[in-house]
Amino acid sequence: MHIVVLNRCYPPEVGATGRVIRDLARVWARHHRVTVLTGRPSDGPERHPYYLLRREMDGGVFVERVGSTAFPRRHMAGRLADYLTYMVLAFVRGLFLRPKPDVVVAMTDPPLASLVGVLIGKIRRVRYVYNIRDLHPDMAVAAGIAPNGWFVRLWESVHRWTLRQADRVVVLGEDMRDRVVAKGVAPERVAVVWDGAPKMGPPPDGDSHPVVGALRDGFSFVVMYAGNMGWAGAWDSLLIALMRCREPGLGFVFVGDGSMRPRIEQRINGQPNVRMFPYFPEADLPYVLSAADLHVVTLRRGLEGLVIPSKVYSILMVGRPILAVVPEASEVARIVREHRCGIVVDPDDPEAIRQAILWARDHRDALREMGERARRAGERFDRAVLAEQLLQEVTGDGVLRYADSRSRERGYLA
Repeated sequence: MHIVVLNRCYPPEVGATGRVIRDLARVWARHHRVTVLTGRPSDGPERHPYYLLRREMDGGVFVERVGSTAFPRRHMAGRLADYLTYMVLAFVRGLFLRPKPDVVVAMTDPPLASLVGVLIGKIRRVRYVYNIRDLHPDMAVAAGIAPNGWFVRLWESVHRWTLRQADRVVVLGEDMRDRVVAKGVAPERVAVVWDGAPKMGPPPDGDSHPVVGALRDGFSFVVMYAGNMGWAGAWDSLLIALMRCREPGLGFVFVGDGSMRPRIEQRINGQPNVRMFPYFPEADLPYVLSAADLHVVTLRRGLEGLVIPSKVYSILMVGRPILAVVPEASEVARIVREHRCGIVVDPDDPEAIRQAILWARDHRDALREMGERARRAGERFDRAVLAEQLLQEVTGDGVLRYADSRSRERGYLA
């Protein structure tokens, strides 16, 4: 089969979604021809000159980059330009792609990539699968980015139409599945396949590695946030808690970038127990994650089921406990509680966050046990295995039946 994947972000862009799609596509390419129809990188170490179309090969995957704009994602106007130019050019390219696709898989970067997927699928008369990674426009409204007016109503109407046209809708968690079913999609047409993470463990030389040394320098206990600092996080509560934690040896480390990083830097304002680093090279990820005693995963209230932070799976892989500053109904809270691999805290309660951090610092044995349970839980979220499961949903070979919104029977993988 020829599988075409639509997503604007793809490495060398540093966004987590691009790396996930690269990993999925490389697994699928072992069985089928896979083409990723993507755009020019807008964030990260590599910039491309303008071109109308550029072809690459990446781990057996055919990568076709259309000449979308590449403005930094911190500015909304530039981001919208990137989205619109990508959608137009990807649609045109998708109509003439050879060999003819057998299935089109639309992701959610940009948020209406599903519309491009539907149109290509209908015009070329091929199977269309919608893999929802962030649920829009709900997410934009809940985060305060888009006012709930006529534009959002139109957006929602178009989005629901694209949902109804999909041969299969695949989501990242049970909470997201509930949201999609509530929009009128038949439950039997919605499958849950987690993102997972590449299989890795704590590096054997972690304690002596220079990356670990740079991140832990002078701190006896490190609380880390590593990844995209976007507007989905409960930053106000988290930063208030950090400002109240001034105990000696207790350090907070932020690694990454995103639209909220300038605001976070402004709030920190040189506080000596808080440090900020840019993204490290991908090869250093196990060392970055292993440098922390406790990892923060955060999600604002109201965003449960709309976005699922993929960083949680990498943290599990390296066997580190999680401070989940998330709503109780979220997929992250469910994972942490089910596997007893961390602490779940109300994202609107800064004092509870502070107390959880201090408890973790003072209970190292309990924290080590949580880390070991995290490592065992990580074995369930091997991205290569989950990519095979997702492939069967994409190609139509998968079977996924639900007794209700909280129970599932997986029949597509022994």
